[in-house]
Amino acid sequence: MSVRNAILGLLAQRPRHGYELRLAFEALVGGEAVWEVKPAQIYTTLARLEEAGLVRQASAAQEGGPEKRVYALTPLGEAELADWFETGLSEAHQRDEFFIKLMLSLENPNANPYRVIQAQRSRLYQELHAQTALRNQANPRRELAQIFLLDKVIMHLEADLRWLDMIEGRLDEIRRQPMPAPEVKPRGRPRKEDSHHE
Repeated sequence: MSVRNAILGLLAQRPRHGYELRLAFEALVGGEAVWEVKPAQIYTTLARLEEAGLVRQASAAQEGGPEKRVYALTPLGEAELADWFETGLSEAHQRDEFFIKLMLSLENPNANPYRVIQAQRSRLYQELHAQTALRNQANPRRELAQIFLLDKVIMHLEADLRWLDMIEGRLDEIRRQPMPAPEVKPRGRPRKEDSHHE
């Protein structure tokens, strides 16, 4: 989820200032430890949304301190949010840092791919334990949405652990295959065909 669309959604609830948006976002995702968003990111995103005509400054609130700009959604912002609600999302499953690390370890004499897998497995189990503990502590009468989010995280971790088992079992077979390499293309200008015909 982009912070941009989350801000649009939070402003659809009611006008808010930047600090309030940050707090609302962190509450929505389950806290700063789950998804930290820096104040600068909120304010930069608000500036871009305002420039694009999706939000506008509704007022300026002053609660004993410096003036706070309060933002509201514009009709264009409402339309953008409606499009987001109606469009499916694709997760970047193929952009996997661990996969890159594992592939590079196969050809590095100072790395042991089996140990790379074991380190990842250990990390995933720690994460699984932590997320399961959070899920078990959640109150289903007040935090059902958060429980479902944690269930999704747990299921992804379990799937990653099964994938590690699968790839570990076939690691030697992978090693026997050539590493992916770019296609070699000739450099320079293409040769011109001979235009003289006899």
